[in-house]
Amino acid sequence: MQSAPLSNQDDRLHRLLLAYVRQEFEAPVSAVLGYAEIMIEDAQQQGHHGPLTDLRRLYQSAVNLKELVLGLLDPNLVNRDFADFRRHLRHDLRTPISVIKGLGEMLLEDAQAQSNTAQIRDLEKLLETTAGLLAQIDALVDFDGRSLPASVVRPGTVSAVLKPVPALSSSLAIYQTRPSPVLIVDDTESTRELLARRLRREGHHVVEAANGQAALELIAMQNFDLILLDMMMPDLNGYEVLTRLKTDVRFRHIPVIVISALDEIDSVVRCIEAGAEDYLSKPFDPVLLRARIGASLEKVRLRESEQAAIAELRTEKEKTETLLLNILPKSIIPRMHRGETPIADRFHDVTILFSDIVGFTGMSMRRSASDVVALLNAIFSAIDRLALEHGIEKIKTIGDAYMAVAGLPEPRDDHPQAIARLALAMRKAVSDISQHYGEDLKIRIGFHSGNVVAGVIGMHKFAYDVWGDTVNTASAMESRGIPDEIQVSQASFMRLSEHFVFERRGTIELKANQQMDTYLLRGER
Repeated sequence: MQSAPLSNQDDRLHRLLLAYVRQEFEAPVSAVLGYAEIMIEDAQQQGHHGPLTDLRRLYQSAVNLKELVLGLLDPNLVNRDFADFRRHLRHDLRTPISVIKGLGEMLLEDAQAQSNTAQIRDLEKLLETTAGLLAQIDALVDFDGRSLPASVVRPGTVSAVLKPVPALSSSLAIYQTRPSPVLIVDDTESTRELLARRLRREGHHVVEAANGQAALELIAMQNFDLILLDMMMPDLNGYEVLTRLKTDVRFRHIPVIVISALDEIDSVVRCIEAGAEDYLSKPFDPVLLRARIGASLEKVRLRESEQAAIAELRTEKEKTETLLLNILPKSIIPRMHRGETPIADRFHDVTILFSDIVGFTGMSMRRSASDVVALLNAIFSAIDRLALEHGIEKIKTIGDAYMAVAGLPEPRDDHPQAIARLALAMRKAVSDISQHYGEDLKIRIGFHSGNVVAGVIGMHKFAYDVWGDTVNTASAMESRGIPDEIQVSQASFMRLSEHFVFERRGTIELKANQQMDTYLLRGER
């Protein structure tokens, strides 16, 4: 008589049970198949043709066993009677397993006789796995179709991993061919060993973890290019490991390929939403697994190349910013990046400084070109450092003349004091450098305070410049000054007389019918 259809709850329990049984059976079945494949490959590579016939029989028996397991554990047969299911499981599986066991024992005897160490080790593993599978079949007697074994409902196994997982955004990336560090996370030893052997044969460095917590500890200590992650594990299941990785900025870039007995579409979707790179159902196809791993690692290398290109672009951008800072004030650069044109501002209270090196032209006629440039570079480099220390904006150099301003582009109340201190330091620096080079150079300095207009001019070679009558007056303070003296206008003197020492020089003519009282700066009080 046909069994009655299952309720929704029973259907869910049935699927959970089948997933659990499939997890428990497919791992060792896949391991048997994997060992058979590896031994055939080794025999062919080493030219050991004697055992190939029996190895191929062993391999075909393993293929038949795999197909039989898949058929017996078909989740679409939701009306299956559970007692009948157990009887078929025992009866149908024990026979092919016994065949595999017999072939394996026979091949082991031959391998021992020939001292084939590698094949002995693989056959012993195969027989150990086969014995474990037989024990699992005999032990599967304690469920009735309406309750699940305790191991199924314990935290971290099927019932836990079927819970919805919030969709997470993840940034994944990867690459191939080059040997890579790979982490295998699976609570089934035979699955771990089989995967590890295949990956090591490809040249990869493989690390194994038997549970989720151990995996997280390893990931925190080592760098991995790829993680192969089992879903159904005790305590900390694969979903929890996956979501922890993808919510941690340190590890979210590591690609994860999920390998699980849960092949239903909603499980696949949840894994991808949680950030998995790919999903493979157990038992996995070795060719497909190799292709998926290769594709994932190729993406790793592409991401590494992308990150290297981004780093190179960042370095080039920093170089460009540094060059711009040598030409333009720091606060002007963001305005240029934003496309602001024209860039022009009016400043109502600044101090402009001009300087000129007296005797430089005559010296340049006596010395070599390299000596002239070296001396001028030493002087201007020293002045640049002093201007930076005093927070003063260098505007430009023309020949052996130097122009600077305080109070723009960032306004400041103490701009006359800053320029005065810079002027005193400049005079001493030029004297020291001149003596070092064995020359008798002197500097003539002048400055004036007032209103200016400042902005950026040029299309291909940018320049930040300052214009206005204040600039002309400051230039006149320098050009009509005295070598090795600092000449100051009346406007600047009024702002500085309380804290600096001056000597009145007298009146100078700026231009026709315009005169100005000037002062020589001696020092700071």
